[in-house]
Amino acid sequence: MAKIIALANQKGGVGKTTTAINLAASLAVLEYDVLVIDADPQANATSGLGFEIREVETSIYECIVDGEDPKKAIQKGEIDHLYVLPSHIDLVGAEIEMLNMPDREKVLRGVINKIKDDFDFVLIDCSPSLGLITVNALTAADSVMIPVQCEYFALEGLGKLLNTIKIIQNRLNPDLEIEGFLLTMYDSRLRLSNQVVEEVQKHFQDMVFETLITRNIKLSEAPSYGKAVVMYDAASKGAMNYLNLARELLQKNNMTKIDNKNKVAN
Repeated sequence: MAKIIALANQKGGVGKTTTAINLAASLAVLEYDVLVIDADPQANATSGLGFEIREVETSIYECIVDGEDPKKAIQKGEIDHLYVLPSHIDLVGAEIEMLNMPDREKVLRGVINKIKDDFDFVLIDCSPSLGLITVNALTAADSVMIPVQCEYFALEGLGKLLNTIKIIQNRLNPDLEIEGFLLTMYDSRLRLSNQVVEEVQKHFQDMVFETLITRNIKLSEAPSYGKAVVMYDAASKGAMNYLNLARELLQKNNMTKIDNKNKVAN
C-alpha cells in the first residue's frame, strides 16, 4: 500500500512542483513505484514530466467530477517505476462542480483508494491555494511535505497553512502528519538564505529535512525539456539534492529496500 504525501503551500513559487517531479523521479530511480497526481490546474507537473497537456484525454478532473476510473487516466513516465495522473485546465472549474457532492472533501481519497495498492508512493502536487482541491489532497494524504523557499517572507503564510492542517486533522483526517519542511532555493553565499534556514530550523526543529535544495541552473532548465533533473543531468547538484532527499525520506519511513541498501547508503 502506498505512502501518500501531499506537497502543499499556498504560497506560489516555493518549489512544490519541482519537488513533486524530482522527488518522484529520484524514488523511481531507486526502484520504488511512484505515482505523481497533478492536482494543480496549471498542470506544470504533467508538462514537466514530458506530457503534452493538450493531448491528455482523461485527467484527474474526469476522475473527480465524472467518476472515471483513475487506472485509465494514469500514464507511464519516461523513467521506469514512474507514473503520472495528469491534470488539465478543466480542473479550474472542479471546485465549483464539487460543491454539491456528498462528502466533497473526500472525493480525491475515493479516487486514490482505487489505485494506492499499485504503488509504493503517491505524491500529490497541490495548487498554490487552500481551496477545495487542496483540502481534498490533505484529506486523502498520510502526510504533507511543505516546501519553504530560503527567501524573505519565507515564513509568511505558514501559520495559515498549519492552521488548515490542524482543522483537517480535527475534522477530516486525524491520521494526517507533517512529513517535514523542505528548504528550497538555498544559496550558501547569501546571508539571507542562511538566516532563513536557521529560523525555520529554530521554529520547527526535527520536522525540517536535513537535505537542502540548492539553487541550480539544471534544475530550472529541466522542466522546459519535459524531464526530471535526474534524466536531464544526473551529475548536477539539483539531481544529487533530490536523490539525497529521496534517501532521507526512505530512511525516515523505514522503507529502505534490502536490494537497494547499497544504493540508499551511498
